[in-house]
Amino acid sequence: MFEETLSPLQQRLLYIQSRLLQVEQALREAPHHAAVVLPDLAHLRESLEKLDTQIRQFEHERQRVFALADVSQVVNSSLELDEVLRIVMDTIIHLTGAERAFLMLKDEQGRLRVEIARNWDQESLNENDLSISHTVINRVVESGEAVLTTNAQQDPRFKGQESVIFHSLRAILCVPLKVKGQVTGVIYTDNRLRSGVFAEEDRDILTAFANQAAVALENARLFDSVRRTLAEVTELKNLLDNVFASIASGVITADAEDKISLCNQAAERILACKADEIVGRPLEEVLAPLRSVIHGHLRRVKQTARPVVGLEVAPEWPGRGRMFLNLNLAPLRGSEGTPQGVTVVVDDLTEKRRLEAMRSLFERMVSPRVIDQLDPEALHPGGKRTTVTVLFADIRGFTHFSEGLAPERLVSVLNRHLAAAAEAILEEEGTIDKFMGDAVMAWFNAPIPQPDHTLRAVRAALRLRERIRRLSESLPPELRLHFGVGIHVGEAVLGLIGTEKRLEYTAIGDSVNTAKRIQENAAADQILLSGPVYRSVAGRVLVRPVSPLRAKGKSRPLEVYELLGVRKG
Repeated sequence: MFEETLSPLQQRLLYIQSRLLQVEQALREAPHHAAVVLPDLAHLRESLEKLDTQIRQFEHERQRVFALADVSQVVNSSLELDEVLRIVMDTIIHLTGAERAFLMLKDEQGRLRVEIARNWDQESLNENDLSISHTVINRVVESGEAVLTTNAQQDPRFKGQESVIFHSLRAILCVPLKVKGQVTGVIYTDNRLRSGVFAEEDRDILTAFANQAAVALENARLFDSVRRTLAEVTELKNLLDNVFASIASGVITADAEDKISLCNQAAERILACKADEIVGRPLEEVLAPLRSVIHGHLRRVKQTARPVVGLEVAPEWPGRGRMFLNLNLAPLRGSEGTPQGVTVVVDDLTEKRRLEAMRSLFERMVSPRVIDQLDPEALHPGGKRTTVTVLFADIRGFTHFSEGLAPERLVSVLNRHLAAAAEAILEEEGTIDKFMGDAVMAWFNAPIPQPDHTLRAVRAALRLRERIRRLSESLPPELRLHFGVGIHVGEAVLGLIGTEKRLEYTAIGDSVNTAKRIQENAAADQILLSGPVYRSVAGRVLVRPVSPLRAKGKSRPLEVYELLGVRKG
């Protein structure tokens, strides 16, 4: 377009320049003809000046259009919002020669906000330089048309406007940014020093540029919004993955075709299978050891969309043996609440059941009230010297008794007698150290201090004898057994003895050996007390002196008493 316009002008310019040369040559050859030639020469010079001005204007316009095309290409080549804003602003100042330029975009609430502001040095403006005419901006936003004023101070459209007067605004050019016919912002340029800076061409060129910039800015904003949304979704997904991975319960989800779509680390651990070995396989195939139990429940969950909670099973699991599992089955719903599969939450109770069994076993050795007071942190390998009352009870004549019974029957009878003895000890909050064949060893005053530990041991022995007597009444004569009991008090070392693989909480010391030696000399249903035990409870018990005992390993005879009962009151 510009070449088509410039070509005739340039040809005319060449013609005028040729005519000037001819006139000048004629003047040199015939000076007397100057009066005739001079008017023609003046006309030619005037035409030449006009043509030169037109050519310059067209050339300037051509450069601006080409610059606009180049910049539009650069603007649309980037989706980085900050980069697009910078290019747009520097281009505006370059095209218009403005002192300042502002680009304002509407936020989510529809309010205009300055995104970037630059001066003719391509420097960002600070807050003190953000003085603009809101009247002009509002008119552009409301009308959707550009506003140009060469001198706002004298423009009747803005007469009396405080922002124009107060900030001494002169030349102002403001054009709208439109996307699909909707105003999304404005480009505002001004010059506070000079009037008449902007012309109609500036308005047209800036309007054309604004149309290109509005689309580029909108694309950049959309890209920035999508990128932020993606970052938020990624962060949320990572958070959900972390939460999902940290859940102690195993979580398995299956789609509408019962194919496993997801499982967490806990599920991998419980099922002894990696995720890539689970995902994509049929649910009931992966849970094959549970198929007979869960098949009907899974069908009901899918049919009724109602969960199944607290289903406890104890399958034999390949590679893990007997397991105790708690299952919760629930429908997997989509965003609109429509069923999309099923979720299985698995809690491995195997270790819990093992610990419960161990506690149950421990409770048979230590009173539950004592267990509740124990501090596990205080129990560590090594021993602690303390005073304890030790009780030994052994079945009399058991070797002869065992010869006539089948092993299964023998164990059954023995367990009933030992259980009666253990119950009597635990009722007095004693600690059972161990069962040694047909004998039981226990102590008092540890691990929890008991000020009356010796009296507790004495009462436990009497309870034991009474329990065995009542048990005998329910048994045939040939199955009745009798205990001999020995009790001694003294210092012993108590603690966890053994290795990391196997520890025993036990008592070691001469007082333990002494109690055992006294028990070995007790007759059936007889309870023997050492001298220190008797003196500790002398005012509370009834006894009968017994001849001193010559015990194995003792250099002097042991002072002993037979316990007859406890004084009333």
